Amino acid sequence: MAIGVERVPVGIRLPSAMPRMVRVHQRFPRPRLDDIPAAVRTELRRLDLRTRLRPRARIAVTAGSRGIRDIVPILRTVVDELRTAGADPLLIAAMGSHGGGTDEGQRRLLEHLGITPAAVGAPLSTSMDTVELGRTPSGFVAYCDRVAAGCDGILAVNRIKPHTGFSHPFGSGVMKMLGVGLGKAPGAAQIHQQGPGQMAGAIREIAECVIGSGRVLGGLAILENAYDETARVVGIAPDRIPAEEVALFPEARAAMPRLPVDRMDLLIVDEVGKNFSGTGMDVNVIGRWRIAGLAEPETPHAERIVALRLSDASEGNAQGIGLADFTTRAVVDRIDFTATYLNCIVSTYVQRAMLPIVMATERDTILAAFGSLGLPDPLRARIVRAPNTLHLEDVWVSEPLVRELEGRPHIASVESPEPMRFDDGGRLC
Repeated sequence: MAIGVERVPVGIRLPSAMPRMVRVHQRFPRPRLDDIPAAVRTELRRLDLRTRLRPRARIAVTAGSRGIRDIVPILRTVVDELRTAGADPLLIAAMGSHGGGTDEGQRRLLEHLGITPAAVGAPLSTSMDTVELGRTPSGFVAYCDRVAAGCDGILAVNRIKPHTGFSHPFGSGVMKMLGVGLGKAPGAAQIHQQGPGQMAGAIREIAECVIGSGRVLGGLAILENAYDETARVVGIAPDRIPAEEVALFPEARAAMPRLPVDRMDLLIVDEVGKNFSGTGMDVNVIGRWRIAGLAEPETPHAERIVALRLSDASEGNAQGIGLADFTTRAVVDRIDFTATYLNCIVSTYVQRAMLPIVMATERDTILAAFGSLGLPDPLRARIVRAPNTLHLEDVWVSEPLVRELEGRPHIASVESPEPMRFDDGGRLC
């Protein structure tokens, strides 16, 4: 049975004309590295690997599923530097239960990100087998990828960024790579069962247990600017990982891109997917967490959120589609429900996989969202349209919001208004 309806149901109040939209260019602070390999080499040499590694030591280097823009040159430089130090590097897929929780699924997901043995210059292991390295004071099991645990050392590489399941005192980063990424499906399940209030503490305990095993050589933290570019990298000694990551987190949070306004009637997101955020749409950007028992933030706030397309790189994993109120049949037709539900069940945030209202075309989806708002004058609606939640330098706003943006220092330019347009198939132009 087909999901969704062919057109907006009769009786729903629709706008007399499509709203006029204005393209807005946002300007964010843009610190960035001009020579990424040189910066990586400098930071790794601070860890003094040459004197700490025996010849031909097998070193596991973590490779995660998040869309880190410069991850391939960063990993390639890590591999080269380890070889220069006399070691034998091996890439380890470290992404919890992502990729459908299978070897091949994780390999394909890394390929979408450009992380292949040929590109990085080292073999890749995607095994889902784990071993236990110990237990924490609170009784958590420190699961670790079996292959990584059998190596002579582990170098954890990851971006520091606000997480989509907890908000302080750190987010995604080196500790999460050690506590969840290397823990594969059992490690991810254990963490997410703690709920948003206890996740950070559990991750830190498990990461400290893994570090205490003596297997961790150090961490390489990546910080990106609002343009998805590498702002800097930081090499961290094993015993300093927890403290330094907490210290770096405010910098990572401040660098995130944001929508041009805090309150919207309608937020249209052209494309959602795991390559933009673990939840398809970054909850920190849209202001919607959809976690039972957790209050939603006051800002940003959108009355309705529309998700139009699912990215190719997601391979059908639509985790986070439940953050939207309306979506298209094209999105639903692309969903790999096995991968989506596995990711969602492991995370325990089941609302995020629930299907929104489904319409046949993008035009019908947007019109239905309008109709659900019950606005006295739909042409005065506060609308923001974004390509995704990772790249927000160019967005569109409805004409009534233009005056509100005047004088704001992060608004670089505002173009002339044009009516919202669709092609013959109802796709938003």
